[in-house]
Amino acid sequence: MAAEKQQNQDVVAVILKDHRTMEDLFRRMRSVEADRAGALSKFSALLIAHGEAEEAEVYGALKRFKDVDNEEVEHGSEEHAEGNEALLALLEVSEVGSDEWDERLEALAKAVSHHLDEEERTILNDARENVPDERRAELGTAFLRERERQLAADCGSIGNVRAVVRG
Repeated sequence: MAAEKQQNQDVVAVILKDHRTMEDLFRRMRSVEADRAGALSKFSALLIAHGEAEEAEVYGALKRFKDVDNEEVEHGSEEHAEGNEALLALLEVSEVGSDEWDERLEALAKAVSHHLDEEERTILNDARENVPDERRAELGTAFLRERERQLAADCGSIGNVRAVVRG
């Protein structure tokens, strides 16, 4: 049982689960039958919490492993900033489903989908291959703790997203 819990905390698995949730929220934001504003609110909180937790707890730790590509880790942080800027642009549109909203949603989807794909192919595969299971479990626990702290602090609010974007 303890091994199962540890496996569930693997930082790679936890990050991938968030990525799949983001893709599902994109589908909901695109659907005229869904609560698009509600999906955006959930997406905003998840994107900010996820990115902040990766940068605070995961990226720095991964850079210490010799076969994890430091340039890809740095690039991942740059892509977080691009995604956050695209998120802010969408949050600033007042009418959900307007042409402007749809255009900004697609810009956000493009930025985030590119990042998810690249992160999965580079950083996460490097982590799988080069970071011991026990360390990945520790990083998963730290990632989840920081992610939950961010979510509890209403990290997806437009005011906080502005603060994150403006540094």
